[in-house]
Amino acid sequence: MKSRAMVLEKFNHPLVLRNFDIPNLPEGAILVKLLASGVCGSDLHMAKGEDPRTPLPIILGHEGVGQVVQINGEKCDLNGKKIKTGDWIIWNRGIVCNNCFWCKVSRQPYLCPNRKVYGINLSCKDYPYLLGAYSEYMVLFRETEILKIPQIDPVCLVTAACSGATAMHAFDLISEPLLSKTVVIQGAGPLGVFCVVAARTLGASQVIMISGSQQRLELAKKAGADIVLNRHDINEEERTKKILSITGNRGADIVIEASGNSKALLEGFRLVRRGGMYMITGVAVPQESIPLDVYHDLVFKNIHIQGVWVSDAKHLVQAVDLIAKHPEIFERIVTHRLPLSQANEALKLIEERTALKVAITF
Repeated sequence: MKSRAMVLEKFNHPLVLRNFDIPNLPEGAILVKLLASGVCGSDLHMAKGEDPRTPLPIILGHEGVGQVVQINGEKCDLNGKKIKTGDWIIWNRGIVCNNCFWCKVSRQPYLCPNRKVYGINLSCKDYPYLLGAYSEYMVLFRETEILKIPQIDPVCLVTAACSGATAMHAFDLISEPLLSKTVVIQGAGPLGVFCVVAARTLGASQVIMISGSQQRLELAKKAGADIVLNRHDINEEERTKKILSITGNRGADIVIEASGNSKALLEGFRLVRRGGMYMITGVAVPQESIPLDVYHDLVFKNIHIQGVWVSDAKHLVQAVDLIAKHPEIFERIVTHRLPLSQANEALKLIEERTALKVAITF
């Protein structure tokens, strides 16, 4: 058997379609036939060489949904259900060492310094080669955390693997219930829209979305946002006044950066109320430093700043559960479906911001 895959061989060069022999599986590993793969904004950063974790050559793609073709041994999913040939599954994109301080002592496995990630830091030059989701088949190591999924449209579920799980990680870090709270979200990409659905589901009284795309704002509205603000039509001062006017002149209880742009923090600090919380979920690669007024923005306001780095198995389960309850919303998020051979076109759509979410379908 062979598998076609799109390979990044040089940064800032098009991906190349290659054929791989499907190898003998390592002990405990699973061979998966991809049903759908998500094209993430992080993939674009990696293709440009902006993510220091990326080796070459590599099969990109850390958001995958697939069908089990072969299992070398026995395997159960995160709910203890035995996995068998034909099952539809999704997997935690990261594999941790389960032996370091962060895995064993602090119980923060997403911070494991030895974490391996499909499609991000596993090269296709190394056995068993098929280690990214821009491929017809993938090999999942024995240590991979796997979840059986309902047989709904697989493109609905690709966001669970990355942006969905990251969003649920963010909400998992909020210690108080969202009931009666106002949540402002900066950025209406897949991560931001997922945060809208999560905030609404968890009981937020008001959800406000800020974005520069009218199309994305309309989707955020359908996903449950009470108020949407187009930053091209309403300037920053007017946005601040609007949010203050609907929060008793206090500001938002929680502000979530989901734009992927560090500069969004300059506005975000002004939108969060004294004693509120600011969560940075979208900045995933090194960027320019930003100026910060420590006294006025942090100390005087006594705010809680929370960085959110990736996710763990718990958050994947939560993300899949949320999607399964609202498949119609997450199907709308996927604005383009392309075959594997058009992965370069998919990345271009993301770069040009023509698409909200692109899925590679098989």
